[in-house]
Amino acid sequence: MFRRALTNIPRFTTVRPNFSYPVRFMSTEIKEAIDQAVASSPVVLFMKGTPEFPQCGFSRATIQLLGQQGVDPEKFAAYNVLEDQELRDAIKEYSNWPTIPQLYVKGEFVGGCDIITSMAQTGELAELLEANDALVPETDDGIEEAEITPRR
Repeated sequence: MFRRALTNIPRFTTVRPNFSYPVRFMSTEIKEAIDQAVASSPVVLFMKGTPEFPQCGFSRATIQLLGQQGVDPEKFAAYNVLEDQELRDAIKEYSNWPTIPQLYVKGEFVGGCDIITSMAQTGELAELLEANDALVPETDDGIEEAEITPRR
């Protein structure tokens, strides 16, 4: 019976289900606010919670990775999407990315936790952050070698 129904469909006809998805459009004000936030620092993270107190494991992992990479706190800004439901919905539309956290470097969307983790493992994240001058600058303290004596 199913086979017979399919044979009645002309060949090369596209069969598409008629689904209706809710369409959301962010307000001009929230888009401008996100534009300003993304441009506010070289490295911008939209996350759940704060860097000091992340509210989800993915946000915590992303913050830890950025810390391990040596992101300069002077060149970093984080925005807590849990404080504003409109921001939480709009940032997903803004980036066309369904999950949070979301990382931006020099105004460009990089990705979420999985992408950041993968980039960190391959060295791409360090390269990206270094190329955009987002890391803590190395200082020369004048120490030529460390004096380490083994315990006996």
